[in-house]
Amino acid sequence: MRAAGHSVRTRLRDRIAASDPGLLRLTAGLRTVGAIALTLAVLSLLGTDVPHLVAGAMAAMVATFAIREKQPGAQAVTLALGLPVALASVSLSAVLGERRVVGDAFFVVLIFCAVYGRRFGDRGTALGLIAFQVYFLSLFVGATVSALPGLYGAITVAFASSAVLRFAVVPATPAGVLVRLRLAFRARLAQLVSAQLDLLDAGEDDMDKALQAVREGTARLHETAMMIQGRLEEGTPDESAARLVQRRIADAEIAAERLGLLLLSARTAERADTLTLHLPGAPAPSVAVPAAPDESFATLRRDLRALHTLVLRAGDDSGTALAHVRNRLLGYRDEENLPPASAAVQDVFRGIGEAARAVLGLRIALDGPQDESDDSPATARSREELDAEEAALDGGAEEPAQEEQTGLRRPTTRAAVQVAVGSSLAIAGGELLSTQRWYWAVLTCWIVFINTSSTGEILVKGYRRLLGTVFGVVAGIALAGLVGQHTVTAFALVLVLIFAMFYTAPLSYTLMSFFVTAMLGLLYTLLHTYSYDVLVLRIEETAIGAVCGVVAAALVLPVQTDRRTNELLVTVLDRLAEVAEAAVGQLSGGPADDLLDKARDLDQALADLRAATQPLTHPVTPLRARRDTARYVVALLETCAYHARTLAATAELLPTHPSIAADPRLRGAAGRTVRNIRAIAARVTDEHAGTKAETGPSIASLLGSDAGTPRYGRITDRVLRHLERLDEAVVGLARPLGVPVETPGR
Repeated sequence: MRAAGHSVRTRLRDRIAASDPGLLRLTAGLRTVGAIALTLAVLSLLGTDVPHLVAGAMAAMVATFAIREKQPGAQAVTLALGLPVALASVSLSAVLGERRVVGDAFFVVLIFCAVYGRRFGDRGTALGLIAFQVYFLSLFVGATVSALPGLYGAITVAFASSAVLRFAVVPATPAGVLVRLRLAFRARLAQLVSAQLDLLDAGEDDMDKALQAVREGTARLHETAMMIQGRLEEGTPDESAARLVQRRIADAEIAAERLGLLLLSARTAERADTLTLHLPGAPAPSVAVPAAPDESFATLRRDLRALHTLVLRAGDDSGTALAHVRNRLLGYRDEENLPPASAAVQDVFRGIGEAARAVLGLRIALDGPQDESDDSPATARSREELDAEEAALDGGAEEPAQEEQTGLRRPTTRAAVQVAVGSSLAIAGGELLSTQRWYWAVLTCWIVFINTSSTGEILVKGYRRLLGTVFGVVAGIALAGLVGQHTVTAFALVLVLIFAMFYTAPLSYTLMSFFVTAMLGLLYTLLHTYSYDVLVLRIEETAIGAVCGVVAAALVLPVQTDRRTNELLVTVLDRLAEVAEAAVGQLSGGPADDLLDKARDLDQALADLRAATQPLTHPVTPLRARRDTARYVVALLETCAYHARTLAATAELLPTHPSIAADPRLRGAAGRTVRNIRAIAARVTDEHAGTKAETGPSIASLLGSDAGTPRYGRITDRVLRHLERLDEAVVGLARPLGVPVETPGR
């Protein structure tokens, strides 16, 4: 019973870790709700009236979610600076409340400064957000000069409560967050292996569903790897430890993605195209090999389950059974005990061996030295390789200085001007609807500009906020009717809705807007200002604010979606060329380079592009052909990034792996691929550029591979395959981007 209970707890922990990597959403929700609850408890004991309770609750929420720094010391400084900023903001709002024109003008200036402050990093962003939101809450509760002492007290209690929750009740150090992210990576890796097992067993009718699950699992694993990458510097004791974790995470991600491709190839009539794993909605290749009756597939199924167990129990040293499982899987890397099967199926067994090796490396990097008493020769060799790689890792090169934009070209300056203009329009339009609650339009205009960079992104965000607001109004009406004037019940429901708002915010902006609006219906009830007309007015003000934001973005220093995506596309192509050139250079015998950082820079650039194309790929977009092209281009780029990552990881093995030797011919053979990437980037930058992409003989033929040449080793064969797939994907990328493709000599 105890073992069963432990197993259930472990599965529940893994499921939570996988759904909320690092428990970041749970931490944010608990901190915010806890800070609000503590504020309400203290203020209630002091006999504070309801308007001040509402002000304190809103201030606690702002003081908690505005702070984004990772180090506790930096968070404490920002929180301490935020209190005087909040007190100054509420004072100015109260003083200027009766001077409408002056108050509106100051509000616009405050908005400009708050957005402009984003150029000073997380602290500038936080202080600007606190200043704006506290000014807004003072308008919401109708702050007056006579009420300032009470508001000062409520805000001070709110900031103190936020500090207690952040540093004492729900602390989160960078090292602790990184540990939880590692657990999430393991859990998501196990989920991906489970999805791959379903792909192995899927019939003809279930292949599309199983393949989509593998796609989603691969994307979720990559998302977690990127989150870990962003926390390594603060969460590890030194740079060498950070680089080791970075390397092992990259190994595991590449091995898992490759295993999925090999499984797909084993089930289909021909080798699977990497694009199949990256293009949403792409149909699965037709099944050519049934999995059920084949003995080799039964063994494959057993070993995939064993790999799944190995991932989940990566930190468990109990007994020898796990060691025997690991020894068997690692033996496949050295061609030991490969079951009789087709070449494609045997490749899957080798892929399982590589994945087991990646899990072993991840375990050593994260959990420290292991018991080696039950190691087989194959496992001992894998450990020696991992130790040699660890010794070869160095501090890496310094990041090149980025060219800083100035003046109105700087994104923060442009955004500040746009928000100021949009807010001015929102104030004017909002006051035409209501002289009392016009600030809702301003709030919407402000929010649609947060974390957006183009007109299309602002349009999509405004649409989502309006949609969430409409449904939230319906929920608010229902909740207000149920609660009536029961203050304690209303505040309890407010806490539930706030937790839901923060927990769902990274997942769905529409859901977040829904919970915010439902919560506001309850707050209006507490302030005795609730009515059906007020909530309808909330929808109208939200619509005006969204429209004003879009108008300002479209007319004032506009950044069109096409221009934004083209800029990011060029960045991705530049990063891709850098990774490919550096990896091939090292594989050709050139000097060592910081390939892991270059590969992660490519991944980050691709993530930025993927986010920027959301307006083009949104389900409601009327431009279907354009949507399909954008999805296809992003999928092709993800395919290129996968091959480039794998080449980079292989190149970093060069000094330590006995099966890899430098081949000077690679540089010349892969030169065409790098030239094509740069030609496409030049054409995207300037559509009138006369650049062209080239196609021609395969990479293998350029290296002189023929019947009289000795067969390449398995690792070298893999390098050639990745080079060829990268070359094909780059040529495929040229066509949808309008770059001519020619074959020299024709």
